Amino acid sequence: MKVAKKVSKGTKAGKMTKPKRTAKRLLVVANQAAAAEAARRARHLKALSCVSGAERELEELVFGDSLTGEEDELLRRLAGPRPVTAAEEKNLQEESSDSGVENEAKRDLLLKSPAWVDEDDEAEENVDMTHKYRKVLMKSDAETMLTKKKLKKRLEEQFQQAMGGVPAWADLENRKSSKRTLSDSDSDEDDDLLRRTGNFITSSESLPRGILKMSTCPPANQERFANGKLVTVQFHPSAQVVMTAGHDRSVSLFQVDGIRNPKIQSIYLESFPIYKAHFSMDGEQVIATGTHHSMFFVYDMMAGSIIPIPKVRGVEEKFLRNFELSPDGSFMLLIGNSGYLHLLSMKTKELISTMKVNGRCTASAFTPDSSKIYSYSKEGEVFIWDVRSRKSLHKFEDEGSLEGKCIAVSKNNQYVACGSSSGVVNLYTTDVCLKENRPKPVKAIMNLVTSATCVTFNPTTEILAVASRDADEAVKLAETLFIFLKEDTGENEPVTEVKTALELFTVLP
Repeated sequence: MKVAKKVSKGTKAGKMTKPKRTAKRLLVVANQAAAAEAARRARHLKALSCVSGAERELEELVFGDSLTGEEDELLRRLAGPRPVTAAEEKNLQEESSDSGVENEAKRDLLLKSPAWVDEDDEAEENVDMTHKYRKVLMKSDAETMLTKKKLKKRLEEQFQQAMGGVPAWADLENRKSSKRTLSDSDSDEDDDLLRRTGNFITSSESLPRGILKMSTCPPANQERFANGKLVTVQFHPSAQVVMTAGHDRSVSLFQVDGIRNPKIQSIYLESFPIYKAHFSMDGEQVIATGTHHSMFFVYDMMAGSIIPIPKVRGVEEKFLRNFELSPDGSFMLLIGNSGYLHLLSMKTKELISTMKVNGRCTASAFTPDSSKIYSYSKEGEVFIWDVRSRKSLHKFEDEGSLEGKCIAVSKNNQYVACGSSSGVVNLYTTDVCLKENRPKPVKAIMNLVTSATCVTFNPTTEILAVASRDADEAVKLAETLFIFLKEDTGENEPVTEVKTALELFTVLP
């Protein structure tokens, strides 16, 4: 019995020690697994530190972000700069050697002399100075020939002497530096605009209503007054230059500064009293017609040459006097006798087509887009032509016109002004002119007592100037800026437009 009891006690002890051993084994296995995981994690971190940024991003995208920000930063600090491998060092050496070879080849190419030289390129061409247009540039009788470089320098000296120095628009270096200065000042102004507050609302650019303030300036041609009647005074399209032409057979150019107005140049057309002269739209040419000639002249200001146009093939006219240029610079319209209108190419001065109005055409005008032509006949009828097809689109009668004298189209293509021999200038809207045969004028200006020989709009279409050559100081200014007041007269009723009357001003001496 005692033995049995001992055995039973031993079995009980064995049963108690077995769970303790199992727990120890599990703890050891867990520690080994944690150590293996830590080693695997360290190997993974080390591998990630060696790969490039693109591979690392791709691996993290596929397998997940296994690094936190703190661990990544710590790893980069501990690893230090990545050593350069032998392959990478070899590639860098090859690239540097290639760039050195390229630079050396470029230096050799620059030092090489040309394979062939044309002696004619270096030879300077001489210019005959005995020509009638170049005699004024000769300093002595011995200078019968000059090279092109010397002639160019002589022209520059003459131009600077006439202008009193190099003007700002002709000095390219100053223009470039001024542009840089303006760009810098604009950026400074923008910065200053954001730093402060205030009233940034400026006054309107439109002309004030009521009284126009004017000041008298010195005559534009005070350095060379014309010996005869002036027929043309026109500003240059882009430069601060004014042109005068008249019956003294000369065309003169002046720089307008409001003080001296120095003369730039004068050209003389022998036995050719000028009837009309006009700048081309690009400002590089001057076209002049005579009083009793079937030819006209073209003065090329860039080349300094005068080109006579003796005869235009297809134009059978005894005299060529009045003409108009299209705003886009493509066409020239010659107004002939017996109602013929000859459309010429501005580039070649050749005839494109001929149009015919009933009676005699006294004046014509292009629309601002150069797509239409308004022709005013002596009988008081206005014909509207399509430039592309050269066909008549419409015809209307100028109200109360006894004899048509002049016509003008506003710059915004909104108004048409017709002046007659009675001194009345009728103002129409272009929409009405294209639809009705006998349109009613918006306003009839009756302030002239002699024939209205000139009508023109200012660039903003705010003022219409009407003038007469038959009387001294017969110039009137009319304000053409209408105010439209809209009144609601009901849900289904149209909107009524109330227009204010024109306010007239007389230019006093």
